[in-house]
Amino acid sequence: MEFFLSFMTAAVAIFAFLLFLYYAVCIVSSGHRDNTGKGREAPEAAGAWPLMGHLHLLGGPELPYKILGAMADKYGPVFTIRLGVHRALVVSNSEMVKECFTTNDKAFSNRPKCIAVEHMCYNYAMFGFSPYGPYWREMRKITTLELLSNHRLATFNHIRESEVKASIKNIHEQWVMKNNSTSASNYKVPVVVEMKRWFGDINLNLIFRIVAGKRFVEGDTAEGERCRKSLRDFFELMGVFTVADAVPFLRWLDLGGYEKAMKKTAKELDCVLQGWLEEHKHKRISGEAKAEQDFMDVLLSVLDDGVTQEGPKFDADTINKATCLVGVS
Repeated sequence: MEFFLSFMTAAVAIFAFLLFLYYAVCIVSSGHRDNTGKGREAPEAAGAWPLMGHLHLLGGPELPYKILGAMADKYGPVFTIRLGVHRALVVSNSEMVKECFTTNDKAFSNRPKCIAVEHMCYNYAMFGFSPYGPYWREMRKITTLELLSNHRLATFNHIRESEVKASIKNIHEQWVMKNNSTSASNYKVPVVVEMKRWFGDINLNLIFRIVAGKRFVEGDTAEGERCRKSLRDFFELMGVFTVADAVPFLRWLDLGGYEKAMKKTAKELDCVLQGWLEEHKHKRISGEAKAEQDFMDVLLSVLDDGVTQEGPKFDADTINKATCLVGVS
């Protein structure tokens, strides 16, 4: 017991010392910036807590945009807040926003790093979440010219038509089957259709055919349900707030268990994508590849062990899976 108490005392003392050093460095660096005279910095809103920053203000019952609007009235159209240990710039003037996204667009082109992208987006290989640089520019070029060109999209018109027809035919077959099983010939039994799921299945089948060349969701199959659940988990976890994103040195605690869930979802989605990729490779080797290429076929033809020699280096399979996951999601 005495050993445990002494250990806790030492841990608290070390934590307090590190916290003191952190704020000492912040104060010194802030004073250094003020003395250089290289331009004024945006003011920081008051009310920040140690480690948490202004998160306690944004997590209250009042909507965040109202809180930020009140801060803008007090501090001006441009100010900063702290989200954990990270500083964030808040701009609430249309002219200044235009300045940020035109003249200074490169300075604002990067997305903040987060655990969800690290685990579920192949460690920033997913186009859209990767940092601005040679890799991002090359992937934008491939996406624009090879995947989303007008000619490429025009070749998928028949897929949209066939999916709508197939879904309507499936409802009609259910109605016929249900009425053939009833004894009363004068009364037609209606078929109840959950429209939200019906439209969702059309979209999923359409996207899967464009990306991987196959209808993945077939009714209520176990495989389709697993994929549907994995995608739901993906969207939910991509938008969840994790303490480690705001306070990185608390990552080892995995508060809320979100990182564990992200790893599980990433593994499930990678299993699906890897299966598609192996199937496409096998068809190419055996000469069974179709004349009409889906996204995965196009990427197999374009990619050659990485996109560029500069910046992050990803293998061709990782880039293919990450880009196809963008299309699916």
